Amino acid sequence: MKPNAASASTGATPGAARSGDSYLPEHGNGGYRVRHYDLDLDYRVVSNRLAGRADITAAALQSLSRFTLDLGRLRVQDVRVNGRPAKYLHRPDKLQIKPERPIGARDTFRVEVRYAGKPVPISGRWGELGWEELSDGVLVASQPNGSPSWFPCDDQPGAKATFRVAVTTSSPYTVLVTGDPVLQQRGAGSTTWVYERREPTSPYLMSVQIGRYEMVDLAVGEVAQRAAIPPALRRHVTHDFGRHGEIMSALQRLFGPYPFREYVVVVADDDLDDPVEAQGMAVFGRNHVDGRRTHERLIVHELAHQWFGNSLTVADWRHIWLNEGFATYAEWLWSGVCGDLSTDALAARWYGWVAARPRNVVVADPGVDRMFDPLVYKRGALTVHALRRRIGDESFFALLRAWVAEHPHATVTTEQFRLHAQRFAREPLDDLFGAWLDSPTLPPLPR
Repeated sequence: MKPNAASASTGATPGAARSGDSYLPEHGNGGYRVRHYDLDLDYRVVSNRLAGRADITAAALQSLSRFTLDLGRLRVQDVRVNGRPAKYLHRPDKLQIKPERPIGARDTFRVEVRYAGKPVPISGRWGELGWEELSDGVLVASQPNGSPSWFPCDDQPGAKATFRVAVTTSSPYTVLVTGDPVLQQRGAGSTTWVYERREPTSPYLMSVQIGRYEMVDLAVGEVAQRAAIPPALRRHVTHDFGRHGEIMSALQRLFGPYPFREYVVVVADDDLDDPVEAQGMAVFGRNHVDGRRTHERLIVHELAHQWFGNSLTVADWRHIWLNEGFATYAEWLWSGVCGDLSTDALAARWYGWVAARPRNVVVADPGVDRMFDPLVYKRGALTVHALRRRIGDESFFALLRAWVAEHPHATVTTEQFRLHAQRFAREPLDDLFGAWLDSPTLPPLPR
């Protein structure tokens, strides 16, 4: 849950419109849109060596004599465009490509990149992101810009595409990738795991997890809910995730059908600062399971991101409250459902917490340095609560379910949400959103 800024060219023919993110303008590329990534990876755990082939299908938005992809500190071995060798220059964290022949506007084209090396995370203002070695395995957590640490991509949240990912590694290890498993093929000492992500997915939401895990079922139901866990943590995981089926059912009643085919939880055998969501997956550290359900709110938060953040993904990072405010409010809703503190009580508690802090964050546009500030999470959730109080429960939950149903696997903005919410209100909401989202001043908590 952190960003970084790199340096690179715009990537499109001179004069082309820039297509990056407003907070991370050096990530993302102009002039084309990726439709599909086909990744074949061979990874050696002990030596931390990755060999990769990325076969990328894209559509040109304009004539392209050159273009760029985001790629970190891996060594590029070969680049081909439509099967023909292409000139390239790789300067971290951009791969500049000049095809043999210009690509015509609206043409579909393929880029094949072969690369290798020791993958390292992308370093930035919020730490290290992307491909990271564990004590015995790998964790990939790329929000918001860690994806170039392991594959060449158009690294911006609105650049959704489908994926096929094959990972070959030593057979004692289990490989989990964000996607539906389609093949597991064992060879002499190694196993290849193949996954497909058919729903359009942002590069930062793609993840690879490698470890000595065992698989357990979290719940029985219409949605497959599984966990990959270190065997020694089985008892704690079984207890702490014991209500997962109930949580899934509650969120589906509130938000609508779960947007993917399955949900996989990975509990790494290392401590992590925070859990991390990916498409159809969430990753927790061993410090998040203690056999006492201390961190159940985080279980709810990461599951809620499958609706708010993963199916509905922000078109630009300045809209981050649409991810984090709704996932935080889901924690409060579950607390009321399961008989703990009511949503009203939690709203009052967190309003006091926000009120005790400086009024220096604008939720609708917090700025790159504050996009992961706890105030964005808590005040974002308070915005959702204020909207609920204004329009009433019946309209509010109808609004939520319609918001999810009308934008599946798409990108969304704050402006879209304001217009959407107005459809469910009898009176204008401009004052409410202006007070809660556009001003750092804290308005009164509605009763």
